[in-house]
Amino acid sequence: QVQLVESGGGLVQPGGSLTLSCVASPFRFSMYDMAWYRQATGKQRELVARITTSWIPNYATSVEGRFTISRDNGRRLVDLQMNNLKPEDTAVYYCHAESSDYWGQGTQVTVSS
Repeated sequence: QVQLVESGGGLVQPGGSLTLSCVASPFRFSMYDMAWYRQATGKQRELVARITTSWIPNYATSVEGRFTISRDNGRRLVDLQMNNLKPEDTAVYYCHAESSDYWGQGTQVTVSS
């Protein structure tokens, strides 16, 4: 059973930074595009950032220039560096191996003063 485990969420003030990490149990990590999604209360889950197997990133317009996704295939790790956080970034953030059923359990990010 593949497991994706997120960490790094928490409470931060507007303008602050957080780094989310997702570590995977052994599977063919390098063969999957990896992504971070988020779901705010009462809203649908949305794609935040994706990094392809060729390390090509793409971002939702709302986070472009503020968030950076990275991956380390050797450690089966995908990070999301989040800067200049805004209250509208508040959500549960999920790690996902694209084109699979593999999802993490989620980590809460709350941006509030």
